[in-house]
Amino acid sequence: MTAQPDAAARATPLQPTTDQQRLVSALRRVRVLLENATARRLSENQGLPPNPDVSVEHAPSSADALAARFRLSPFERDLLLLCAGVELDTGIAALCATANGDPQRRYATLSLAMAALPGAHWSALTPSSTLRRWRLITVAENGVLTTAPLTVDERVLHYLAGTPHMDERLSVVAEPLPVTRTLAPAHQAIVEHIVRLWSADRPSGAVAPIVQLVGDSGSDRDGVAAMACDALGIRPYRVRAELLPRSPADLDQFSRLVEREGVLGKYVIVLDCDALDDSDRTLAVSATRFLERTLGAIFVTTVKRLFTAARASVVFEVPRTTAGEQRIAWSSALVGSAPNREDTIDELAAHFKLGADAVHSIAAETTARGPFASEAEFSAALWNACRLYARPRIEALAQRIESTADMDDLVLPDVQKETLRDIAAQVRHSATVYERWGFGGRGARGLGISVLFAGASGTGKTMAAEVLGKDLRLDVFRIDLSAVVSKYIGETEKNLRKIFDEAEGGGAILLFDEADALFGKRSDVKDSHDRYANIEVSYLLQRMEAYRGLAILTTNLKSALDTAFLRRIRFIVQFPFPDATQRAEIWRRVFPADTPREGLDHERLAQLSVSGGNIRSIAMNAAFLAADAGTPVGMGTVLRAARAEYSKLEKTLTESELQGWER
Repeated sequence: MTAQPDAAARATPLQPTTDQQRLVSALRRVRVLLENATARRLSENQGLPPNPDVSVEHAPSSADALAARFRLSPFERDLLLLCAGVELDTGIAALCATANGDPQRRYATLSLAMAALPGAHWSALTPSSTLRRWRLITVAENGVLTTAPLTVDERVLHYLAGTPHMDERLSVVAEPLPVTRTLAPAHQAIVEHIVRLWSADRPSGAVAPIVQLVGDSGSDRDGVAAMACDALGIRPYRVRAELLPRSPADLDQFSRLVEREGVLGKYVIVLDCDALDDSDRTLAVSATRFLERTLGAIFVTTVKRLFTAARASVVFEVPRTTAGEQRIAWSSALVGSAPNREDTIDELAAHFKLGADAVHSIAAETTARGPFASEAEFSAALWNACRLYARPRIEALAQRIESTADMDDLVLPDVQKETLRDIAAQVRHSATVYERWGFGGRGARGLGISVLFAGASGTGKTMAAEVLGKDLRLDVFRIDLSAVVSKYIGETEKNLRKIFDEAEGGGAILLFDEADALFGKRSDVKDSHDRYANIEVSYLLQRMEAYRGLAILTTNLKSALDTAFLRRIRFIVQFPFPDATQRAEIWRRVFPADTPREGLDHERLAQLSVSGGNIRSIAMNAAFLAADAGTPVGMGTVLRAARAEYSKLEKTLTESELQGWER
């Protein structure tokens, strides 16, 4: 039986912290100052000689720490304490009401502070004063300045009380960056440079420069920022540029909140500018204005450098972690493993672009799921964990296809199958050829493995992409071109950039299905729309040539493609319309083993002059007809399904196709 606390224990209040005890002492001093001022005024009103002031020793508190950080004068510090005392000490609120001559006016005012607090000066509450600039104290808008109610900001009140937290107006758009434990050597060198840069002594009034981390890997950039902040003893929070206020007044207030949080909580903002592009000028202006008006340390993470005219910035190119650096990270993360694990390490480093921190996390989590029955099982678990971690987040623009078909499921001529095997081999060994054998040392152009699948609809193009995905154990994403291509200038390139940037880290296979609409012959420039259409195609070619994964385009009409475009494709696979022998083989494989069948003649079924995709549609519809009739699938149900498919295709069954069938 669990012991229950006694009544005395349940009634014991929580003990105040040391900071709270010091604050109570500081508030007691303010209350005594108020009492002295009240006693003096009462003596003056009664014509009596003033009583000597009671003194209370000043004890350092959180208010002194805040005053030091914001360089407040003693009077400004005491004024802040007076406003806090109204919230925290009913005795101070009552004294304010007495001093104000009204029981309802239980608040601090400037005139009250100047009469009661030592070292009073009028500049403490000018619009440009520290107290008002940093929103430490708010002056009520209605009324005269000297008698207007003064209130302490809630965030500041919590800080004084020893329970600090990020301002809610900032926390709703800021998310903490995850802790980074390990970085690649090249990234660690950038961290050390940033630490030296922000730790250097500067002339009075000078602010640290903005640090821009430029690169196409968001995780690598975030890792550098997080590690630098950890070394500097500050906490990084990401704010996406698209969440910044757009109006100048709101943006200015947000900027001051960010500055104040940097002082109060030792937070630093990492402004994620990946969403910036030339088409949204308002967003770009807001981001630039925020950076130029916000003082103190700040990071910018971006694919393309952001120019700030009114404030200095230092730009660091953050390269993706190389395969060699990943091998070192994997070896460290799997330290003590058997020597034969080197093949696994090489394979993981070749296909996934992961930061060192991600490598260590994946290795630790996968190992914790053990024990594994074999080395192969452990390697497969590592591979699947990497694929899941690096899976692109492009759901709005693409559909992930589950790859279930094998190479043996494809009914194609031997030449086409051999080409598919060659494609898989190049993807599998790309790191060896590009990095170890030096072919990648002359630049990124031409290193992308681009493939064109050409052939009529239903000839197996999409299925071939699935086969490659399963063979390579990589995700296949079919790109929704209707979501990618936009009539708005610049939007298509923006969508393509997102697809390639996201897919780069996971080595995903990108399938641009039925891509004729986007990759047709580039038009002569007759107007601005023609010019931008050509820019879109050129941008796509550039990204495909630099993409280290596999990009597949499918087309029903190869002749519609620009010859200049075709020259830059590494593999072109022609998917022929299946002949009778191939159609018979497709019919043999199309029905699952559990499907009841009776009397199917595959040679006669092959007389139907349709593609593999149509054969699958006919077979599935025939299965539904048989299930409804309660009979096995037979030639009669297939014929009925075939008539429906032909009607859909606006074709008519010919005598030669029906020869020998029982009608």
